[in-house]
Amino acid sequence: MKGKRFEQHEDIELLQELMPHIRKFQELASRHGIFDVFQDNGGKLLQVLLLLGMKGLPGREGNDAVDADGKEYELKSVNRFDMRGNKRNSPSFTTHHHLNRVILAKYRQVDWIFAVYSGIELEAIYLMTPEQLEPCYAKWESQFATKGDLNNPKIPIRFVETKGIRLYPPPAEGA
Repeated sequence: MKGKRFEQHEDIELLQELMPHIRKFQELASRHGIFDVFQDNGGKLLQVLLLLGMKGLPGREGNDAVDADGKEYELKSVNRFDMRGNKRNSPSFTTHHHLNRVILAKYRQVDWIFAVYSGIELEAIYLMTPEQLEPCYAKWESQFATKGDLNNPKIPIRFVETKGIRLYPPPAEGA
């Protein structure tokens, strides 16, 4: 931009101080198949994988993770805050940008893991089976007749919190 002068922000020194730690975090993530912790919730995915003892599956197609027994899972995360730090009224988990019958059939074959965040702080992790998710699946399936493929249908966080099985933090004894 002609005539404009760019000056470094004073916080660049802090960022440079933090970079060795960020690089160490990235090295850890790379060992678990996450090659950019800043993209596609990579750092959050790593946290969930490590907490649940799972391994990430490569690529962007298909399921996201596998457990120690070889069972595959779909993983989703949601942030209660928007990009400006404002708390969202009713955040929802996104699904697939072109959900169709083939993808829905795949969804019906696996359990889902849902991670709820406030900013970068993990609040909870929930597990939902295909049976628990069937109300969502049935709704989407009924929409195919009139809408065709669906553009990223959502799963409400309240649905997950009330119907899902909380894995983290673990429920208190006797609860």
